[in-house]
Amino acid sequence: LRRLAERLLRPSQQLAMIRYFTARFEPQAGDPEQHIRQDTYLQALETLSDLNIQFGHHLPKFGTCRQCGATWETFEEKMTDVNIAMALLGDAQHDAFDTAMIISADSDLAGPVNAILQGYPGKRVLAAFPPNRSSEMLRRCGTATFTIGRRVISDSQLPPQIVKPNGYILNKPSRCD
Repeated sequence: LRRLAERLLRPSQQLAMIRYFTARFEPQAGDPEQHIRQDTYLQALETLSDLNIQFGHHLPKFGTCRQCGATWETFEEKMTDVNIAMALLGDAQHDAFDTAMIISADSDLAGPVNAILQGYPGKRVLAAFPPNRSSEMLRRCGTATFTIGRRVISDSQLPPQIVKPNGYILNKPSRCD
């Protein structure tokens, strides 16, 4: 995440902090290793300095096939949008940034972006969209928007092995989502 963020900055900009928002996966029948891969990634991120990880949670959600009536359980991430909004607004209030960059295409973030730009003149909020994702609402309200190229993402990957401070070696899972 640090390498990605630094590649997205202009030469005159300086990276002050990185916040990562997520929710831990629960073991799922369709992909029983997903939570293990995520845990390995989160442990790797914890080795980075100036990185703050904030967790939401998942709630069960049930889907139903309209044709046959079959049902299945999935999980919906909760609190991530609220956590991002609170962190952005708090950082703006504490003058922790001149320019904030959100790497997301979630239109739910348009409200906090608008609040920052209206309530804190001089602040800028950029929305960096992942490949093949965008949000017209964020495009309209953000100071600027752009799409991150796949090459930038692939060039920003963590190394295949990371040694934790205690000497434990984390290996990149063979299947990464």
